[in-house]
Amino acid sequence: MQPAPQRFAAQPVTDWMAYLLAQSGMPQRDAQDVAGLIVRTEARGFATHGVVRLPSYLEKIASGEYNARAVVTVTRQPGGVCRLDGDGALGQLAGLHAMRSCIDMVADAPVAMCFARDLGHLGAVGIFPLLAAEQGLVAIAIQRTAPILAMPGSTGPLLGHNPIAFAAPVPGAAPIVFDMASSVAARGHILLAAARGEPIPQGWALDAHGQPTTDAQAAADGMLLPTGGHKGLGIAMLGELLAGSLSASMDDRDNLRAAKRGAGAHGGSSAFFCVLNPDLVGDRTTFETLVGDWTGSFRAHAGETARLPGHRAALAERSALQQGLPIDPHTVQRLRELGRQHGVPFPASNPRSD
Repeated sequence: MQPAPQRFAAQPVTDWMAYLLAQSGMPQRDAQDVAGLIVRTEARGFATHGVVRLPSYLEKIASGEYNARAVVTVTRQPGGVCRLDGDGALGQLAGLHAMRSCIDMVADAPVAMCFARDLGHLGAVGIFPLLAAEQGLVAIAIQRTAPILAMPGSTGPLLGHNPIAFAAPVPGAAPIVFDMASSVAARGHILLAAARGEPIPQGWALDAHGQPTTDAQAAADGMLLPTGGHKGLGIAMLGELLAGSLSASMDDRDNLRAAKRGAGAHGGSSAFFCVLNPDLVGDRTTFETLVGDWTGSFRAHAGETARLPGHRAALAERSALQQGLPIDPHTVQRLRELGRQHGVPFPASNPRSD
């Protein structure tokens, strides 16, 4: 049985993370934005993509894979399209620029799309569409990852597991946020299990030789299995098209392959973002009525415990803000060690949770 998590006030953890990111060379405002998104991800219950990732991000900055001093540029094109060059930025920073640009563009256009290149890991992809949904907009985000998806018997990875997410406002309720990788389980779950020395369920992954495994470290060094078999591969191919072929450059392709080999390549990932404004696509009143109809019907007929995607996360976030971020002891230990290495102690836990 896992030990109970410890709770920490969100703002001190955010400030601590921002300090370490700024110490690595990131401008203070960028560091605060990135830290805020990571902590919000943690608060919403996505521990695999939350504060546990900070040591890895700092290592990648130190190796040159991520650029702490990145200058993110967004170039608008006709037809509601913009292209973003992340300059090797952390994905959270580049994703925030992309989503803000799309939100700005749909003030006077029904749809905006951003094709983003040369950026790092976005974290939990659903956090970006959520930002738009909280402003009454519908949004989609997809990230292309290094090839890691395979089928039993594959001699090597076939495609990225290319996470995809969408979000939309719901009248009188928290936004819908649906976030999934095209693999049975996100790689973050496997990395977390490996760090804890725990096995993973059968059917999640293959080892480096293409054989099924429940060893989390062997899975981390191997390949992931697609969710739903060929259906998961189809979703991954959509990611390759929108977030890869339409967004990336040839340099991104080569850098992503090099990063997969641990060669310290710059950036390499790419992504796709799309935002739709219901006011300009059609009629806001009709949109809200129809969304209310089908979401209400879903909740009425799915049982007392039924929740729309994103609603459990919204409850978790509210609890985290009131009672503190719940962080598992293993991650707390890693963060405290990171703080000692950098001479900046990790914040004390919330006394109410001890």
